[in-house]
Amino acid sequence: MHNAHDPKVLPVREGVSPSCVVLPSQGQGLLIDFLCERLSSVSRFDWLRRMQAGEVVSEAGDKAGQATAFMPGMRYYYYRELAAEPLIPFEAQVIHRDAHLLVADKPHFLPVVPAGQYLQNTLLVRLKREFDLPELSPIHRIDRDTAGLVVFSVQRATRGIYQGLFRDRAIHKVYEAVAPYRADLVFPREHASRMEESGHFFRMHEVAGEPNSRTAMEIMEHNERWARYRLTPVSGKRHQLRVHMAALGLSLKGDAFYPEVNDPEPGDYSNPLQLLARSLAFEDPLTGQTREFFSRRSLLPLP
Repeated sequence: MHNAHDPKVLPVREGVSPSCVVLPSQGQGLLIDFLCERLSSVSRFDWLRRMQAGEVVSEAGDKAGQATAFMPGMRYYYYRELAAEPLIPFEAQVIHRDAHLLVADKPHFLPVVPAGQYLQNTLLVRLKREFDLPELSPIHRIDRDTAGLVVFSVQRATRGIYQGLFRDRAIHKVYEAVAPYRADLVFPREHASRMEESGHFFRMHEVAGEPNSRTAMEIMEHNERWARYRLTPVSGKRHQLRVHMAALGLSLKGDAFYPEVNDPEPGDYSNPLQLLARSLAFEDPLTGQTREFFSRRSLLPLP
């Protein structure tokens, strides 16, 4: 039986898996009109070009054309393309690989998955191409600005088992960060708050209410102005460590998002965010082994 969530209709191309668009349950007319409206960043000319090349395909394996009718609920697959994208001049290291898992040590500035202006210059696509692993998929993510460990599932058959570790918070994660030192704050400490999307870019913020995010914090070393912190997230909200530190008046060195957005110019890599996913530890659900991985990267010395 065909599984619409496991499409074989388009192969991985240059490390990029096909993207999917699901047609609404109600509608009529032509497919191309819907695509031009729903995915307006792609011109009608480009949609026609892709259709003529056989690169817009339904979940049943039927190639779409200019006259293909809108079919409610149908999934269509296509390749995401970029006319140009920024080159990221930094490479990741693979520190572990077996039949089920690949662990990469990511540099600052490299996105984990394709999004926005990045496609080929992403950790996922680079690894797929380098190791010829078409089913490779991250089982968690870290920010583009953050360096350190990212765990990937190598095969779809066991992916859900490992994803469950993160869903059930059975992964012990430790980060390092450089931020200002405040003698009036007592460490170690735990910071708990309720975090929600702010509606401004991709930023998060703290709001009143029952906490849904917790971070354990301690100081590893400090001087009069700066400190190196060990941060252990109990939950995994987007930008959690950055938001929690900023809430204490300890915005991370190099943070262009918190407390204010201050994006560097394209190609400016002079001030990397001083946040590193240092270690990961968990009990392997397949083997029962204790797995522990450590980043080989380092943050800058204290200023």
